[in-house]
Amino acid sequence: MAAPSLHSNFPAGFANGVTIRGVPLLSAYPGKVFWVDSVNGSNGNRGTFDRPLATLDKAFDTGFTLANRGDIVVAKAGHVETVTAAAGLALDVAGVALIGLGAGSNRPTINFTTAVGADMNVDAANISMVNFLFTGGIDALTGPIDVNAADFSLLNCETRDVTGQATDFIVTDANASRFLISGWTHLGAAAAGADTAISIVGGNDWVIENFGIYGNFAVAGIENVTTAALRVRIGGGSAPNYIWTENAADICVTMVATSTGFIGPNINAMLKDNAANITEAFAGAAMQFMQPINIVNLAGESSMQTNITASTDA
Repeated sequence: MAAPSLHSNFPAGFANGVTIRGVPLLSAYPGKVFWVDSVNGSNGNRGTFDRPLATLDKAFDTGFTLANRGDIVVAKAGHVETVTAAAGLALDVAGVALIGLGAGSNRPTINFTTAVGADMNVDAANISMVNFLFTGGIDALTGPIDVNAADFSLLNCETRDVTGQATDFIVTDANASRFLISGWTHLGAAAAGADTAISIVGGNDWVIENFGIYGNFAVAGIENVTTAALRVRIGGGSAPNYIWTENAADICVTMVATSTGFIGPNINAMLKDNAANITEAFAGAAMQFMQPINIVNLAGESSMQTNITASTDA
C-alpha cells in the first residue's frame, strides 16, 4: 500500500477508517473533508488538516461544503466558536456532517454570548453534529440552538448554562420532523430562569433518547408547545434517561394534548417538592407511557413508577 500523502486531509493515514465516539468516519466517502481550528486556523485557508479554517460558519460558505455531496466538517480539539448574534452560525448546506474531536472541556465549544438572540440556525435538511459542547455565555438566551429543517441529528453533545440561564436552550419548529437527539447531556443552572431544556413546536417522528437533563425548569425539561407532534419518542435507547428539575412546577415532560407517540421506557425523574406531583410530572393526554418511568420527589427515598392510569385487559 502506498504511503499516505503528506498533503491529504489525513496525513497520518488509516487503513479501515476511524471511529469517533462510535460514529464511523470512513476512508471512502462521497464528499470532501474540511478541518476547522480556531487556535491555528484562518478563514483564508482552504480547510485542509494542515491549513484549517478558523470557523465552522466559514465551512458553510460558497466554495466549501456542497449540498448533499456527503461533506464532513471536522473541528479539532480545543476549537472555540463564539456566536454573538441571531444566525451567527448558519448551518444552511444540506447533508453536511460536523464532527468534534476531543473530550470533556477540550471538545469543540460553541459559545453564545453578547445578545440574548444569539443562535445557531439549522436551516438545511440532513445535517448532523457529533461531540460538541454548547455553552450559554449570557443570561436569558432565547434558543441558541434553533432547528428549522428536517432530519437533524445531535449526537453525544452537551448543552450547558455558564452565565445565568438560557430560557430554552434548544428550540425546534414544525419543519424539524424526524430530528434525533441521542446521548444528550444538559447541565442547566440550579437557579430559576429557565423554562425548558428543549421546546418543540410540532414536527413528526422525532426521537429524544439517552439523555441526562438537569435544570430549574418553570415549564418542563422537555416541552412540546403550540402544535401537536405525531409518532414521537422520548426515552428508550441504549442507556437510562434522567430528568432532574429544581423548579416547584415539578414538570419533566409536557406535550400538546393531541400529540401522539411514546414517553418511556427507562426514564428516571427527580422532582423538587415532596408533594402530590407524581402523576403530573409527565403530561400527554394522547401519548402512550411505557414503563418503567421512575419518579422520586424527596432525597433519600427510592423511586415509584408513574401512577398514570395503566392499561387493562378489558
